[in-house]
Parts: sequence; C-alpha cells; structure tokens
Amino acid sequence: MARDMRVKICGITRAGDVDAAVDAGAAYLGLNFFERSPRYVAPEAARALALRVPEGIAKVALVVDADDETIRAITDIVPLDMLQLHGHETPERVTEVKARFGLPVMKVVALAGPEDLGAIDAHARAADQLLVDAKPPEGADRPGGNAVAFDWSLVAGRRWPVPWMLAGGLNVDNVARAVAATGARQVDVASGVETAPGRKDAALMRAFIDAARS
Repeated sequence: MARDMRVKICGITRAGDVDAAVDAGAAYLGLNFFERSPRYVAPEAARALALRVPEGIAKVALVVDADDETIRAITDIVPLDMLQLHGHETPERVTEVKARFGLPVMKVVALAGPEDLGAIDAHARAADQLLVDAKPPEGADRPGGNAVAFDWSLVAGRRWPVPWMLAGGLNVDNVARAVAATGARQVDVASGVETAPGRKDAALMRAFIDAARS
C-alpha cells in the first residue's frame, strides 16, 4: 500500500463532505471559487467549511484568471493554506500572486499532447506545486472538473523541481492504473467521487483514496 500517496478532494460544498473527506484520509480539500462551476462556493460559505478542516489538511482555493481584488475578497474571509490558479495565468502572474498574498501557489497546466509539456517546465520555475490536468473538451464552459482524462504516457516517469499532482477524469476504477502509469505521488478528484455535481459521496471518497494507495 502506498501510504505516502496524497489525495486532494476538490469542489467541496457541504459540511458533511468535509467531515467524510477528512475521515477518508484526504490530504487536501479544494474549495471552488469559479462562479460558473456547479461546485462554486461563496466566500462566506467557504469560510464555514474551512473552519471544519482539522489542522494538517491543506485548504486550497481554486480560482480562474482572478484579479487581485477577487483573490483578496476570498483570502480576507477564508482561512486558506494554498491558492490553485486554474486559468491562463503566466509564470509571472504566479510569482506575483505568491508575493502579494503570502500563500503557496499550485498552478494547473492542462495537457492534450506533447506540445503542452513546455508549459509545465515554465510554471515549475514559479509555482510551489503543479497540477497536471486534461485540456477541457471543445465548448466546455469551465477549465476543469469535466471528467476528461489525458494520455498518461505524456507524464510517465517525468519529474519537475516542485511536487506535482495528477488530475483529469480520475475515479475509483482508473486511479490505481493512472498512478501506476505515471508514477504520480499526488492525485486530485472532483466529479469522480460525486453522486451529482458538488455532492460528494463518503463511500466513493474512501474507495478512491484506498484505490489510489493500492
């Protein structure tokens, strides 16, 4: 069992899901501040969720191409451990956000083919962590949470100067294969542990984490 596997449950919207994710062994809990997402939570509601999270489990705020005013409105209210930049932010913007808000930054890089790998290298010089996701399907109205996987061989055995996390269409049935194929030590899941968008399932979260560690 790979007990050092770290799992991020993203898109938490309910207090009971916080408790269930913690009980299942999640290392990170993601709060989604992208208003077009079905997993969006307003800052006031997110604060109540964050205050339920025990010390030692990272509370991560997902934002998409957010300006300083938007990020400040979140960080002033919600106790957070990390910011996840899930849009078209440049490495320079990553560096700026880190300096301005004093929080570690996880930068999401979306892959479709080998031509996208250069963006990972560029962001690895600026971000504290990387999250490697699948590019959204054409016509999608949000950059992640689309239950789409990418070709895992693109990142198989690759290493960067900072920790990285695998995302994109992961679920109970495929996460063990994804970990074996890529060598990832961290994985992220949202829709793969839900009964409906934003509604996490306690049994699915536990099964996912067990499978990731197997």
